[in-house]
Amino acid sequence: MKNKILILEDEFSIRSFMKLKLKSLGYDVIDFDNSRDALSFCDEGVDVALLDVMLPDIDGFEVCRRMKVSFPDMGIIMITAKGSQEDIVTGLNSGADDYIVKPFGAMELEARIASVLRRVERIKHPEKKEKSIEKVGIFTVDNLKKIVTKNDEVIGLTPTEFLMLKALIENKNSTLDRNELLDIVWGEDYVGDSKVVEVNIRRIRQKIEENPSKPEYIKTIRGYGYMWSHES
Repeated sequence: MKNKILILEDEFSIRSFMKLKLKSLGYDVIDFDNSRDALSFCDEGVDVALLDVMLPDIDGFEVCRRMKVSFPDMGIIMITAKGSQEDIVTGLNSGADDYIVKPFGAMELEARIASVLRRVERIKHPEKKEKSIEKVGIFTVDNLKKIVTKNDEVIGLTPTEFLMLKALIENKNSTLDRNELLDIVWGEDYVGDSKVVEVNIRRIRQKIEENPSKPEYIKTIRGYGYMWSHES
């Protein structure tokens, strides 16, 4: 079965370029030039959405937020013309899995989509050797349901956040540096910016910590990386 890719881009030339390239790679591609039609189509099932930031009706960041609420397992790549740190961080904070900066080539587009698809597949089909349930203190990782609970309450996580939190919990009391987390969550062939690690750590802390600025569970080991505190 072909993976379905949704393109939301109001610039015709860019939209046509992406559609032709992705179709040549064997993907099932649907494209839109406005946010409302794209959001309505998501009920049909989408594996990865490519979202432009600047759109005529609803901006790409808001579209990303809405998609992640309704379709948390969908992979999302933001398309930004500026490449500014603010745009990148805003996109990742909106729930995007990755971003791509205009102008971009066919090889980069192909690599980023393939990377996000692999990550989504790891969520849907985890390795058989891993435990179905992992308990650490008040937290439980359910690898079958793809959820993490705190005091039996489900924490709302994106697929990327789930993989990262799972990696930290399963490696409790061990420090994982940025590159190790990139390899575990995004894959060894990830071609994007490593700052996605810090952005997702911050988002997870906001969801699990009583005081995210003074984290109890995900500790920053200065100069090394991050560690899940066993005492938690």
